[in-house]
Amino acid sequence: MLLALEDVSKKAGAEDHIYPLSLTLVPGTINVLLGTTKAGKTSLMRLMAGLDRPTAGRVLVDGRDVTGVPVRERDLAMVYQQFINYPSFTVYDNIASPLRIKRVPENEIRKRVNDMAERLHITPYLQRMPSELSGGQQQRTAMARALIKDAGLLLLDEPLVNLDYKLREELRKELSELFSEGRTTVVYATTEPLEALQLGGQTLLLHEGRLLQHGSTLEVFNAPSSIQAARTFSDPPINLMQATIDAGGLAHLGSELSLRLTADQMQSIAQHKDVTFGLRAHSLRLVPRHQDDIAIEAEVELSEISGSETFVHVHRGHISMVAQLPGVHDLKIGTPCSMYCRPADLLLFAADGALLFAPDQTYKGA
Repeated sequence: MLLALEDVSKKAGAEDHIYPLSLTLVPGTINVLLGTTKAGKTSLMRLMAGLDRPTAGRVLVDGRDVTGVPVRERDLAMVYQQFINYPSFTVYDNIASPLRIKRVPENEIRKRVNDMAERLHITPYLQRMPSELSGGQQQRTAMARALIKDAGLLLLDEPLVNLDYKLREELRKELSELFSEGRTTVVYATTEPLEALQLGGQTLLLHEGRLLQHGSTLEVFNAPSSIQAARTFSDPPINLMQATIDAGGLAHLGSELSLRLTADQMQSIAQHKDVTFGLRAHSLRLVPRHQDDIAIEAEVELSEISGSETFVHVHRGHISMVAQLPGVHDLKIGTPCSMYCRPADLLLFAADGALLFAPDQTYKGA
């Protein structure tokens, strides 16, 4: 299915929920809607589904204008944050219900339900009632009922947010495998940048009802179009540092730190004297790895151990940064430390927030 929005907007009274935007989803792949709470993800999905009519603009499916066409007449399925199952139906009957509405023969229903249950690992629970299931099993049931429709468009509104970490990881992997077949156009809403990276495909960055950027997930992550786009696609938050560039290509971050720009960076900033540096937390290290590494002498403000990673907050004068370090590091508050990064790891933004320079690299995690 090819879904396109043309100058679509949505107002509720005087309040803008979606500002005018145009986009075309890549068919047969995952399209991730990434943004914080109240970014407009659910509002946009409701317009795509036909649950709401846009205030202005058109919704097109395979070139046909479906603006105002009710959801029941569209080829789509939805899964919400709160899993919804029929409480009086068994798991089997819940999954089979969309096919029975279409009057699919019972022998075909049996085969498709068993196949879908096996793919989502809920075969042992087919004769149970939803009240007898765990949260993860209920969400798998809701997903099975949506997936079995084999709809052209599948909308997933933060479907894993209410599950524990382990279940989220399991289901995310299973969903990625299911969607890799490319038969369905998938829209997946999330607030988590890491989830967008894990799902891959395409990413649409949303902020307060505005579409900031749309493209390949890795391209959007590696080259955010603005400071706000970089903030939206960073967890932990991207480190931002204001600097003034002198004629010799030296960037002065106040009186505390000066950095030498690369030839590519100098060429990209042209006549811009005042810029903002962006540095991902995973780009900082405790030991140098390359000959051109920059050493930033700082003081530890906080050290947070999180599983196999440590988040270290440091400051130097008015400059504050957070580093995402692999492994466990016991750094005491107030102790001096050196942080290292490569000049090529730095993003450069203009005074108005627009991207000037992005490193040519691929995200590899911490």
